[in-house]
Amino acid sequence: MTERTTDTSVVVIGAGQAGLSVAYYLRRLGLDPGNDFVLLDRGPGTGGAWQFRWEALRLGYAHRVNDLPGMEELGVSFDTADRRAPAKNVVSDFYARYEEHFGLQVVRPANVTRVDATPDGFLVHFEGEYGAREVSCLVLVNATGTWGSPFIPWYPGMNDFAGRHLHTVDYGDSGDFAGQDVVVVGGGTSAIGFLLELENVAKSLTWVARRPVEFLEDQELNIEAGVNAVALQDAAAREGRALPSIVSTTGVPRSRRVQAAIDRGLLAAQPMFSSIEPDGVRWADGRFQHADAIIWATGFRPELRHLAPLKLREKEGGIGVGGGAAWRNARVFFAGYGPTASTIGANRAGRTIARQVVATLSSIEQQ
Repeated sequence: MTERTTDTSVVVIGAGQAGLSVAYYLRRLGLDPGNDFVLLDRGPGTGGAWQFRWEALRLGYAHRVNDLPGMEELGVSFDTADRRAPAKNVVSDFYARYEEHFGLQVVRPANVTRVDATPDGFLVHFEGEYGAREVSCLVLVNATGTWGSPFIPWYPGMNDFAGRHLHTVDYGDSGDFAGQDVVVVGGGTSAIGFLLELENVAKSLTWVARRPVEFLEDQELNIEAGVNAVALQDAAAREGRALPSIVSTTGVPRSRRVQAAIDRGLLAAQPMFSSIEPDGVRWADGRFQHADAIIWATGFRPELRHLAPLKLREKEGGIGVGGGAAWRNARVFFAGYGPTASTIGANRAGRTIARQVVATLSSIEQQ
């Protein structure tokens, strides 16, 4: 790389699947980790959002976790990983090996608080082990995902509920709900996972979903459904609209475990209640269900607060992104956003974004 006026050429924010994928390809394209690009990660350990998942979650219970690019060099694969161990431990272990093998030199914990535009590029502010720090760069890749921005829809009476409100990020162990009446809200794999774990633990379980739940005939997400989901995410990102959830556009795979739960009547979602009362929830037709806890498995929104100073949002409410780059600033790239927000497209996008980043750097050098 030629001499630069910034601390590094590229800063990648986030070391989950999307960030590691971009970093792998940047390295393949000749950029030196820790010198030509810096990878910042908020988490205390490896594994991206997986390190925060609940203990009982296993790899076979969730959507498929794709291998990172180049993972075959390590001799490991999620396809053959231990299904008996907690998923959080397996993913964290594999990602740790991956980072070490490719020398990615991830800086953690590094909680990025804001990104400012500068004449040369960007100044990234973050809180780390040694307090507030900053690093300047020419090009920015945002790969923060969604785990840090849980979404809970508002319903009348929410603040009056005497029980516990919990989001997916707050769920720890099924034993916390022993003997309780629990309402689970959501139509995706997390909601179903909670129902399966709580079936013989909670006193009663009530499942409600904001939209009808579609169970796919396939045991895994099929290619056609995946392509359609990516297309819808891409269209929303290009138009700067709020992004649809992946599960709302793909449905839920009908695994053997899920089918067995359907057959015994566990997975029968009721329509959404209309209000919340101090001791439960009530539907528009007057029906009432007592509740000690409401678990909101209602998804996430992209974690983008730190990018607010860059003024990238469109009037439609989202950030306009095409081909991985922001419409309002072509030096800002997004991995794990829109069509790359899940394992469906993250690895493929890593290569594309890395190539675009290198092309952008070459263009800057020629100016």
